[in-house]
Order: sequence, then C-alpha cells, then structure tokens
Amino acid sequence: METLIEQIKQGKVWPFAGGIHPPGQKQQSISRAIERLELPDKLVVSLKQHIGANGKLIVEKGQSVLKGQALTKPSGNWSVPVHAPTSGVITDICPMPSAHPSALPELSVIIEPDGKDTWCELNPVDDPKALSHDELVDIIHQSGIAGMGGAGFPTYVKADTRKSIEFLIVNAVECEPYITADDMLMREHAHGIIAGIELMQHLLNPTLTIIGIEDNKPEAIAAMQQAAKHNESIIVQTVPTVYPSGGEKQLIKLLTGKEVPSGNIPADIGMLVHNVGTLFAINQAVYEGKPLIERVVTVTGNTIHKQGNVWALLGTEIKHLLDCQGFSPVPQQRVVMGGPMMGFTLPTVRIGIVKTTNCILAPDHQELAEPGDEKACIRCSACADACPASLLPQQLQWFAKSKEYDKLNEHNLFDCIECGACAYVCPSEIPLVQYYRVAKAEIKEQQAEQIKAERARERFEARKERLEREQEERQNRHKRKPATKSSDEKQKVADALARVKPKSDDKDSKSAVAAAIARAKAKKQGAELEPDNSEVAKERAARKEQARKYKEQKALEQSEETVDKDDKKSAVAAAIARAKAKKATQATEADNATNAEPAAVDDKKAAVAAAIARAKAKKAAQATEADNATDAEPAAVDDKKAAVAAAIARAKAKKAAQATEAENATDAKPAAVDDKKAAVAAAIARAKAKKAAQATEAENATDAKPAAVDDKKAAVAAAVARAKAKKAAKEHAETENATDAEPAAVDDKKAAVAAAVARAKAKKAAKEHAEQQAKNESESADTHGTDVHSDDSSTDESEAQQIDNTPESSEDKKKAAIARAIARAKAKKLQQEGTDKS
Repeated sequence: METLIEQIKQGKVWPFAGGIHPPGQKQQSISRAIERLELPDKLVVSLKQHIGANGKLIVEKGQSVLKGQALTKPSGNWSVPVHAPTSGVITDICPMPSAHPSALPELSVIIEPDGKDTWCELNPVDDPKALSHDELVDIIHQSGIAGMGGAGFPTYVKADTRKSIEFLIVNAVECEPYITADDMLMREHAHGIIAGIELMQHLLNPTLTIIGIEDNKPEAIAAMQQAAKHNESIIVQTVPTVYPSGGEKQLIKLLTGKEVPSGNIPADIGMLVHNVGTLFAINQAVYEGKPLIERVVTVTGNTIHKQGNVWALLGTEIKHLLDCQGFSPVPQQRVVMGGPMMGFTLPTVRIGIVKTTNCILAPDHQELAEPGDEKACIRCSACADACPASLLPQQLQWFAKSKEYDKLNEHNLFDCIECGACAYVCPSEIPLVQYYRVAKAEIKEQQAEQIKAERARERFEARKERLEREQEERQNRHKRKPATKSSDEKQKVADALARVKPKSDDKDSKSAVAAAIARAKAKKQGAELEPDNSEVAKERAARKEQARKYKEQKALEQSEETVDKDDKKSAVAAAIARAKAKKATQATEADNATNAEPAAVDDKKAAVAAAIARAKAKKAAQATEADNATDAEPAAVDDKKAAVAAAIARAKAKKAAQATEAENATDAKPAAVDDKKAAVAAAIARAKAKKAAQATEAENATDAKPAAVDDKKAAVAAAVARAKAKKAAKEHAETENATDAEPAAVDDKKAAVAAAVARAKAKKAAKEHAEQQAKNESESADTHGTDVHSDDSSTDESEAQQIDNTPESSEDKKKAAIARAIARAKAKKLQQEGTDKS
C-alpha cells in the first residue's frame, strides 16, 4: 500500500466539502508587471496590523525617522513592531480610521515623507545556517512579519513552534476572484519565495514541503517548479480551481487528505501553512535585513483605467493608489478592500494600507451590483451544500439574530472562515456572513469581559488572603510571651520599686503590713489563720436595716399617693354620676312633656290604653315573681320564717303599687276622656296583677317550706326579695304612668308639672315605706312573727275583698289563670335548677 507521501508525490489531491465556482475576473490585472508608485504626500501607519497586542510606541511627534526604522517595539503576547515605510518627519500621532469593516479608530503614526527615501542601517545575514534557532526567529520577529494572506497571524510564533511538523504547506492558491497579487509575485520573485521556504525548512525541519497552486495559474506553476527543482523536499502541487480552496483547512484537506479537528490548529496534526507573500518577506528580512514595510496590492475594477499590481508602502492612503491607477468614480461609488467574496466596503478612502491588504476593488454598478433587500429563508439548503466547513448556515443565522451564543458555539460558529459562499448562493439574498461577523465580535467581547471578571475575582481573593494573613501575624505577634528576664534585671526592678515606694509613718499602716506579713508567714508554715469578720458583719447588718427602712418609707409614700388618687377619682366619679342623673331627669321630663301633648281620644282609644296597661302590669308581675323565685332557691329557711318574709314582701309590693296608682289617678285628672271607663279599666288591670302576684307568692311560700337554714340566711333572702319587689313596683308605676298619660289632652306646662309632682311623691313614699318596713321587719322577725302573719292575713283579706268587688269579665279571668299557671311553672323550674346546683 502506498504511503501518504508517495500519494502526494504522485499528484493526488483529496476534494473537500462544498465550494463554488464564481467568475475569476483575473485577466484584467495580470497584463502588467508589478509597478512601484511614487511617494505619497503622507503615510498613515497604524500600530495594529496583526492579530495580537499593539507594540509600545518608541517615537514621538516631530521626530525625524528613516526608512525601515522601528516605530514600536514588541510589548506583549503576539506583538510585532511596525516600521517607517520611508524617511520623513512624524507630523502627528493620533487615532485614525482602521482598515476594518467597523472602521473604528486605531492609534496611528502620520509621517510626512521627505522624498529622500533614506534607509536606516540594515543587518543582512549571509549564512542563516550559522545562526541559532532563536536568533533566526528573533530576526523574523523584529522585522515585523505577520501573515500576509489575510489573517495577520505573527509569523515568529509559527516559526518558533515546538511541535513536530510533518508537512510545510505553502498557500499559493489565491482562489478569490480579481486578486492576482500572489500570482504576479510568484511569476516575478519565485527564487525569493523558495529562499524563504528553505529558511522555514531550516527552522521547522519538516518531512515534506508542498506548494499548492490552482490550475488557472500556469505561469506561476512553471516559475515555482523552476525555482524549486534543486530541492527535492519541495513539491509544487496543482489543485483544481474551486472557491475557497485557499482556506487553510481546505488546502490541507486538498493536499494531504487530513482534516483539522474543530477547535484545533494545523500544528496539532503536524501541519504548518504559510502564504507566499509571507515567505518572500522572511527572505528579505534575513538575507537583506529589510523589515516588512511594503507589499504587493492588486488594484482593479471597471472604474480603474490601469488595472494591475503595485508595490504599496504600508500606510499609503487608498486614495493615492486609486489616483495613481486612473480612478474614475461613478455615482455612489463603492471601494472594497479585499475581494468580492471576503472583502468589505470601506467607509472612506483615507485609510492606509496594512500588512493584510492584498486587493483594492473599485467596481461599477454593473460589475458588482448593490445587494437587494433581505428576504425570508426558504430552507432550500443551498448554503449548507456550498459551505466548505460543513456547517449549517441557516441555523447559525437564526441563532445569531436571536443572540443565542451558547447554541452558536454548539454549532461551531468559529469554524466558519467567512468565505461568503453561503451568501453567494442564497436565493433570498441574506447577508449571512455579516450576521456571523457580528456574532463573533459579540462573543469575543463577552469572553473578554468574563476573563476580566475572573481576573478581578482572583485579585480580590489574593488580597483577602493577604489581609487575613497579615492580621493573623499581628495577632500572633501580640500573643508572644515576653522574654524572660535575668536575675540581675529582676534585682534592678526590685530595687527601683523599693526606691519609689512612699514611706509612711502611720502606725496603723505599719500594723496592717505587719499583720499581712504574719498571715503570709503563717500560711507558708501551714497554719491557717481565721480572720476577724465581726466589723464587716456589723456594717452589713446596718446596711440591711437602712435598706429595710427605706423600703417601708417608700411603700408609705406610695400608699398615701394612692389614697389621694382614689379620693380624686371618687370625687370625679360622683360628679359624673350627678351629671348623668341630672341629664336623665331632664330627658325623662322632656319625654313626659312630649307625651303629655294635647290629645283628643275617644272611648275606643281609652280601652286600648287600659288593655296595654294591663299587659304591662302582668309582665312586670311575672318578672318580679321570677326574680323572687330565683332568689328564693338558694334560701332554705324554716317554714315560719319563710312565710313571714314572703308576707312582708307582698305587703310592701301592694303598698307601693297602691301609692303609685293613687299618683297616677291624680295625674290623669286633667285628661279630657271618659274618666269612669278609664278608671274602671285601670282598676281591673291592677286587681288582676295583684291577684296573680298573690297566687305566685303563695306557691313560692309553699315550695319553700322544705328548706331548712338558719335565721341569718332567711333574713338575707327576705331583704333581697324586698329590694326586688321595690324595683318591680317602681318599674310598674313608671310604665302605668307613661301609659295612662298617653291619652291626656293638656297643655305642655301642666303635663310637665303633673309628671314632676307624681315622680316626687312616688320617690318620697317609696323611701318612707322602705325605712318603716325595714324597722318593722327587724322587730317582727325577732318577737312578733305570728302577729305580722295575722296582720298580713287581714291585709290580704281586705285586698282580696277589694279585688272580688271589682267586676271582671270571663276573658280577663281566663288570662289571669293562664298567667298564674305560667308563674307557678317558672318558679318550680327555677327551684329545681337551684336544688340541682346545690
């Protein structure tokens, strides 16, 4: 089986995925040899013309410089210097538009040529093999050489690789339309390119060097074969004309059949790729000592009269190149830096040439039409078929529009070489490459911010650790034990203390010192001394007595303050009570006066009033009976005392009711109604109420006979019953007064006077009756229980006769019987509940 090297030597090529065949448009610029232009009026030399950090500026404004003199020196990773393209004076150092699609300002050195074109001192090397590896790499580095194929990668980094290189690939494909700079360079300077290849072979020691050239460049192929025929390790390989066969990974696939894994570089698989322009610059740097200050640029397009290739000094404004080649702009003229596939439209022609500029294209509208409006993707998959990196352009475009950066990374966005094949074949005219460029820039910016944040975090953590360490050291320093003192130092300290101690003649202090010395000696000898604490105990007792007296005095003061406060509160409460009583009296008088307004009612209304009075009287009697029954439940007295107490309560209730009825009758005299009918109705109602009350009290007395308690409890129960009877009588009297006064037809003044007189008489009678009855109760309860019983019996008989004499209807009798039955039932129920509780 043939080896890979044998297959390569036989001319075998391996096709790559995708690719397109756009029109070449190269014949216009290869009809003339490479020309040199006259010096421009000024040169705008950008400090950043490569991938990596800018160099450190070593010149200043107003300084004169020579051709080839360094303007900067390397100062960071992948940093290479830039040099003065010609001799002259530095007129300014300021930001100028950059040779980038964004045209963002970059720091630039503006040189005004002096026209002498005087070189600085050059250091050519006659025998590079006599130099060490590092010395040769340093020459390449200090010459400012970077990749001239378009990427601008520092060449010294590739030359100094420590990885084993099997194949050195020379990229001479130049597949993009219009561009012929490498083609013309190979035709005219093939020996210089081969010399640069041999220098790289000396540094890298590859197994084989392969020069890949498209089959549409026969003159260049012949020139390179003729220049390399003495070196058997160099092979010139012809590849088919397919765009973008000039891509680094695509060319490796074409020439070796190997693929560079995603995210890796060619050196990882033993490959290294250099452009022919870069190798020619290496040759000049080593053998001639010239830094990279110029390059071949193709100036072409239908608006250019002299299309061709020129040696352009770095920093030459594009306007100067166009003017020298006969530029005739059209309306809305576009000028493109690079080819039609990977180039970008310049915002201004006042931008200087840089190391990666290989073409200036000035087309007319027919040659390179303006792109149309973007349309929706029709998912035709033409872009995926044309992609040389085997990506999914339509997916990448969607993710770029929605800024889904994670998904862009998952779909290998950075494997895209921005060749423009996808946009070229897109029927919807979607500018896919523009989406990818913007997304890459945003991702790089985001990654840079993350790196800054990570470095800031590391600095913060390092500072925090340092502060903690310093704090710990300070604490440990304070914790160190003092150095032990020698015996001489201790003696000196003791002597000093003895000198500064005040001498005292006080006997007490001397005795105290003597006692302390005695106690210390006794303790040292093992004898325990018992201290005399009698004085301390006396002082403690005195302090306790003083504290006790203070507490007693404090408590007395607080009690006096409380009494004063209580007296004040009582006075205030009494005043408030008097005010409320006065207000209630005024309100009652106003109500009575209002109720006493002149009214003219007939017999029917008087009858209704009498009925209402009877109903209220019955209700009051029932309430009184219920209260008596409730209060009588806990009382368990003997039969005789219980009967006496019940009789006294009935007598008081009857007397109070009679006095109230008399006052009501007096107040009702001015009424203009049928007096006889109203009086009869009121008398009937009162008689029924009295009769119901008597029956209820008799039942209560009968139910209370089984109770057996002492005389004291019986007296208490009787007093409670009397108080409730008084209250019921008073409420009953007020209710009847209000009811009887409704039909009255008198003027306001007389009604108010009558009501006031009635209330005063009722209060006075109730008070006198209560005092007399209390006195009689105490005497009767002790000595005359039997007489009181007989008096009450006679009183009951007289009242019964009065009631019997009062005419009653059958309906009234029926209602009275029902009321008595209800009262008896309630009394029994309350008595049972009281018995259960006891």
